[in-house]
Amino acid sequence: MKRPADSYVSGFSSTVDFGRELCGNLAEAESREWLVTNGIGGYAFGTVAGLETRCYHGLLIASLKPPLGRTLMLAKLDETATYGGEQFQLATNRWVGGEVAPEGYRLIERFHLEGATPVWTFALADALLEKRVFMQAGANTTYVLFRLVRASAPINLSVKALVDYGAEHCATTEGDFPIESTSVERGLRVVAFDGAVPFYVLSGSGTARPAGEWYRNFDLPAERARGLRDHTDHFLAGEYTATLAPGETLTIVASTDASPSLDGEAAYAERQKLARALLEVFRQGNSSAARPAPPAIEQLVLAADQFIAARPLKDIPEAQTILAGYPWFGDWGRDTMIALPGLCLATGRAAVARNILRTFSRFVSEGMLPNNFPSSGEAPAYNTADATLWYFLAIRAYFEATNDTALLGELFPVLDAIVDAHVRGTRYKIHVDAADGLLYAGESGAALTWMDAKVEGRPVTPRIGKPVEINALWFNAAWSMTLFARALGRASDRYENLAMRARAGFDRFWNPAKGFCFDVIDGPWGTQDSNAALRPNQIFAVSLPESPLPVEQQRAVVDVCARELLTSFGMRSLGRKEPGYQGRYAGGVEQRDAAYHQGTVWGWLLGPFALAHMRVYRDAETAMSFLEPLSRHITAAGLGTAGEIFDGDEPFAPNGCIAQAWTVGETLRAWRQLNVKI
Repeated sequence: MKRPADSYVSGFSSTVDFGRELCGNLAEAESREWLVTNGIGGYAFGTVAGLETRCYHGLLIASLKPPLGRTLMLAKLDETATYGGEQFQLATNRWVGGEVAPEGYRLIERFHLEGATPVWTFALADALLEKRVFMQAGANTTYVLFRLVRASAPINLSVKALVDYGAEHCATTEGDFPIESTSVERGLRVVAFDGAVPFYVLSGSGTARPAGEWYRNFDLPAERARGLRDHTDHFLAGEYTATLAPGETLTIVASTDASPSLDGEAAYAERQKLARALLEVFRQGNSSAARPAPPAIEQLVLAADQFIAARPLKDIPEAQTILAGYPWFGDWGRDTMIALPGLCLATGRAAVARNILRTFSRFVSEGMLPNNFPSSGEAPAYNTADATLWYFLAIRAYFEATNDTALLGELFPVLDAIVDAHVRGTRYKIHVDAADGLLYAGESGAALTWMDAKVEGRPVTPRIGKPVEINALWFNAAWSMTLFARALGRASDRYENLAMRARAGFDRFWNPAKGFCFDVIDGPWGTQDSNAALRPNQIFAVSLPESPLPVEQQRAVVDVCARELLTSFGMRSLGRKEPGYQGRYAGGVEQRDAAYHQGTVWGWLLGPFALAHMRVYRDAETAMSFLEPLSRHITAAGLGTAGEIFDGDEPFAPNGCIAQAWTVGETLRAWRQLNVKI
């Protein structure tokens, strides 16, 4: 199929654009990963080099129970081009033992993002062949679109489809299921076993031939580094062949739909139209700001959309949520509420924010929001002390952006019941202490704050008592209710009283001996049991809309965090001089969990730090400068997005999820707030 020569001009300006200096270096090319999503929890995910390094890599990871139930279906395509009598193998594979064959990465002349779409340009003598991977919004459908940009003669393209049916977190072994590939019109139908969801690999112009061979022992070094199974097998479902003249295209479509559109060019135009619309809405909202957004921020606006997903409810099929991160996180209450202002409001998508806030109101139980939704469909887990408090802040941010009194009135009874539950007491001994107005939370074996890692069932950072950020949030939640009540013309005295008591009680967090806040007071052993470790949680006592600290203490908190915790990409979870500090996040599951909140840097904390710095120093330019390294990070690991965590020691190597909702959201929120003050 041929298209006009100028119809691929996208108008997107991306900072993610590499040539042979990176694409031809295997270590560099395989360490940079691209991601595309479908808005219902499914995704495609891989490396610039084209080889797999994780069990999560694949071209169609379908969400069978949106937004979860993720299942790897189309693992990869191995392509060979014949041109001028010579064969060019475009694929790259590493096998157990370390052999890399074929080495198609050597043919990549350019890799770039076109909006959020990864684009490879292969140089085959004097010919140039482009490849794009994208997904249809709202469907478990992936498109791989090839276009012969330049050539002196046609090329013959052979594409092998390697498939799977592994659960998202699992590698596959030949024989795990009796997979079968059969011919259908325009391609192949693949069924893993009786009861499995069938899927299709189709092409509008290529000729398909079914196969039935297992390719064994793909090496997965990223999983080996995580102490997990380090190899997998895939099934060769079939091969597609086509001849392309210059300007012509070949589309391969993988889908759970038996009859998806096979017009890859039209599907791509629709995908890019959606991306342009996101940027246009953002630009309109930023039109009155001091400066236009740089390309890195606009790239994060597109990344923000990747986390927003459907969570259909029985009576609200259009309900939405926020996925915490890719590739392995589902939707978490805490992450959703922290990320929402940045992902939705800073990008100009208030309607999406409204949808999500209403959706989560349906899941409030005993005054608590769920911590997470298990992937296999069990009941949500209610084991977090802060997700519910962040809900108040997300609603406040939404109301300040929209003045939507209708939604505020709808949610007010829910919020009032949450306040009552916290005053009265709810799960895990969460309750307001009548003695000082502060919020107590925790019991043995539970990890209720965002520092929730466990090893052998025991919390690594047990924070039973009154954690500093929980009480900064409680004070802000109570004061937000005061403002909500006034906006709705209702009595506010009760909420104001709760806020003032919490503010007065917050004085107990100040540690004059060290010149910063205790991380936890009133631990399991009573009022004398306080944790004085230097952690970043106190930054929220400065960065949240209302600070319970006097100005001089606010500045002291910012200064100590700047000296001891701040890094290029976020804040350390523990000071370097503190006992138990771990500067590298590495090893098996237990080793990594032990380091997760013991020095590991968290990207999402950079936004709150920048806003706290602005609050005490009133210098928006300087505060904005703290965000710059993270905006450059979008070319270094997860391309066009921002990752979860980094080593605590220099050079702060990226780790964890390559795309994390609250890192992207807090960067956008802080940038937007600071930009209007410059």
